Amino acid sequence: MEDREFLTFIKRVKDYSGIDLAQYKEAQMKRRLITLYTKRGFAGFTAFYDAMMKDRELYYEFLDRMTINVSEFWRNPNRWEVLEKKFITEMARTGGRVKCWSAACSTGEEPYTLAMILAENGLLEQSQIIATDIDDGAMDKAKTGVYPDRSIRDVPDRLLKKYFTQQDAHFRIVDSLKKHVIYKKQNLLNDMFDVGFDLIICRNVMIYFTEDAKHNLYHKFSRSLKPGGLLFVGSTEQIFTPGQYELEPAETFFYRKKR
Repeated sequence: MEDREFLTFIKRVKDYSGIDLAQYKEAQMKRRLITLYTKRGFAGFTAFYDAMMKDRELYYEFLDRMTINVSEFWRNPNRWEVLEKKFITEMARTGGRVKCWSAACSTGEEPYTLAMILAENGLLEQSQIIATDIDDGAMDKAKTGVYPDRSIRDVPDRLLKKYFTQQDAHFRIVDSLKKHVIYKKQNLLNDMFDVGFDLIICRNVMIYFTEDAKHNLYHKFSRSLKPGGLLFVGSTEQIFTPGQYELEPAETFFYRKKR
């Protein structure tokens, strides 16, 4: 009975929102959902779905739980250092426009980290940074650009002073940086991708998808990169056979589109 109810829930969510929960790892996703609806006092998936349709706040809480909006500036700082010292420096030498995409950008820490790095290397003015997510609530927070102190703990002090203004216990991204990030709603699993990217960042997202979904996404990311472009993935998301996607290892957790 519970399995039938769960499958009906998945279908109704897809019909309503376009989010295909069948492409998420079932055990993880189901566990998070049950924890959420139990915490909110519902007995099962049907009652939870019906309540979501009447309560936008509950629906956004569901989206937040499904899209794992956990982010921070300079997450895994040593990887961002590699991006800056090796690859951004390389891009700067070409002197051309740099087209970047932060996929599943959550609340904006990732694209703003990238924007700071590009600014520090004199590339921001001729760069394009597109940031996408499926969660409207997360992107609203990103566009506002206000963060608690726990989010900025790895931001270098000189950049914190340069690119943030403090408001009590929160820190606001300065408008001169914020204006360079373009936010768009996107469903990674269903939507078409733009092309011609020098850099795609998609970190700590793929681990929640099934193997088939990951396989399709890596093909889509590869097609979106220009030859020589880079895909930057999370610290638990190593691609074991990158050649099948026309990618090759460039550094730990960085893959280059074959030229």
